[in-house]
Amino acid sequence: MKIALVILHADASRGGAERYTIDLSAALAAGGHDVTLVAHAFARIPPGVSTAPLKCTGRSRLARYESFLDALDRHLAAHRYDIVHAMLPVRRCDLYHPHAGIAAEAIASGHLKHRGRLRQRISRVLTALNRKRQRFAQVERQLLESARPPIVLCLSDYVKAEVRRHYRLGDSRLVRLFNAVDLKRFDPAVQPEAGFEMRWRYGVGLRDVLALMVAQDFDRKGLGEAIHAVAQTADPSLRLLVVGRDHPKRYQRLAQRLGLGQRVIFAGAMADTYAFYRAADFLVLPTRHDPCSLVVLEALAMGVPVISTRYNGACEIMENGRHGFVLDDPGDVAALADAMRKLLDARTRREMSAACTALRPQLAYANHVADLLGIYQRLVHPAVASA
Repeated sequence: MKIALVILHADASRGGAERYTIDLSAALAAGGHDVTLVAHAFARIPPGVSTAPLKCTGRSRLARYESFLDALDRHLAAHRYDIVHAMLPVRRCDLYHPHAGIAAEAIASGHLKHRGRLRQRISRVLTALNRKRQRFAQVERQLLESARPPIVLCLSDYVKAEVRRHYRLGDSRLVRLFNAVDLKRFDPAVQPEAGFEMRWRYGVGLRDVLALMVAQDFDRKGLGEAIHAVAQTADPSLRLLVVGRDHPKRYQRLAQRLGLGQRVIFAGAMADTYAFYRAADFLVLPTRHDPCSLVVLEALAMGVPVISTRYNGACEIMENGRHGFVLDDPGDVAALADAMRKLLDARTRREMSAACTALRPQLAYANHVADLLGIYQRLVHPAVASA
């Protein structure tokens, strides 16, 4: 098949949708498909994958987005693809794959992702003034309310519920395509010594219990709550290691104010998180919104128990109390601290780790790609699919 993957930045280092798109392009090309990345900017394109650069002009983000839409329309008019798979709102595509959740939901309730009423009010005002975000939602609505809407690929049932709150799409237009993990890359048996080396690097003792957070948006992912919960456990053996690209100073001051000293460690952004998972005793991610957190699935594949929330679509694969803990309220620090206390027990961690490892076949990236190719085939050959 001739497949176009559409995204603004084809750069895996940006994480999220960008990383997914690059990985998907490599997998599809390796399977013999003719894959083109259609984007404004590129970095480290996999072998066998073509690129179609779209020139975006304009001084503002909104102007550049409008320019991107116009350039994409011209490109699709001049080139034929069997499948156009878009990761952002565009005017025309066969599949719409909103990795961060749908734009309409971001407008309606995006402010609720922030902690505290004042921040929520400020966020609501800023969203109303954000012309690019408003335009994203407008383009998305025109796309999904058109006479021939695309299939919406939902990372989880959590995202599917979001779509149904805003759009009247039939079941055939909504497909759950759960996130997946490269099991070869995230295999705890490959480098068993990596965890010991990482703990040594950050001064974490073998008898310490290491909680790991991997996040790019510390506020939305609940770092403040995690630090407060570490303090509430009142156990000096518990350490928190934070990996991610965000400004840590406010949280460093919070840790110092709570008397945690060196028990909260900030590692900064890291391209390769394997050794961190190998070093961790459990992952903590008390997020207020996550369509389907890939770091949760990577941790599970590595045999690392997880504490997260029901506002994270990735938790749909977990059984509460078996693979970790799924909290009802991201802001409930007492419940988070209680979950951490339970994971201080070595036997509990061993049992949960074994249960997490047993999930690996369900998390296989090869299965994800096979399911996606099945969706592509149904679009290209609808008569065969309905027979």
